[in-house]
Amino acid sequence: MGRPGYLTLPILSVLAAIGYVYYTTVFVAVARWLGLATAAGAANAAAITALAAACVATYAVAVCRDPGRVPPSFAPDVEDAESPLHEIKRKGGDLRYCQKCGHYKPPRAHHCHACKRCVLKMDHHCIWINNCVGHENYKIFFIFVLYAVTACFYAMILIIGSAMYSVPVDEHSSNDSSRTSIIICGIILCPLTLALTVLFGWHIYLILQNKTTIEYHEGVRAMWLAEKGGNLYHHPYHLGVYENLISVLGPNIFCWLCPVSTNTGNGLRFRTSHDIPLSTPSM
Repeated sequence: MGRPGYLTLPILSVLAAIGYVYYTTVFVAVARWLGLATAAGAANAAAITALAAACVATYAVAVCRDPGRVPPSFAPDVEDAESPLHEIKRKGGDLRYCQKCGHYKPPRAHHCHACKRCVLKMDHHCIWINNCVGHENYKIFFIFVLYAVTACFYAMILIIGSAMYSVPVDEHSSNDSSRTSIIICGIILCPLTLALTVLFGWHIYLILQNKTTIEYHEGVRAMWLAEKGGNLYHHPYHLGVYENLISVLGPNIFCWLCPVSTNTGNGLRFRTSHDIPLSTPSM
């Protein structure tokens, strides 16, 4: 596995898929169906070009941006009145300490065996970006998936429209090659669109719950143990839907879907439900 930020086979595969889908959609599907010289054809070509450019740009940032490093000098302050919650080990109850990195782990940080270091608010390690998804690049990763899902559905509509309504100019080799390109593009798009849609829906759920993928799986076990002991489990970082959205997408609602970095906090401390006044209802 390559080092984070380096080109790997999965990254090259993603770029190749984007390039092939873009070329086939614009220069085969749109050209055959609407014609690039028409107003409708030019508008659709411009729209899919903008989406493809947004996908490549956000993908590049997700690949290259550091997901968040733990400062070597970090140490939890157990006497800090503003930090009433400290994560501890399941066994022993000690503060979480990474033996491999040689420092304490901040809340929500985990050691990535692929990156060989601890990552702030680690969600998962993604082979498709050869990088971890963490505090510093989670939003750009989410925005990339959003753009990719939108582009896939848009391309599917244009590919289907071209297959159903286009009038072939040449009944021989040109038409055969175009049909082959569209079929290959459809074969790529169908599973890709499904997978990205599921991934997008999954991360919408996580954002609304203010969870990471790791915390979801840990929460399932914690909930089972709590129910076994006759108790109720509550995710400590769930602040209510609106506050959860702000914590991930930023305080400015008009910039939620913009590919800009507006992380809340430094990734070393996070608001919890204990910080919310009792008079404030949690959605």
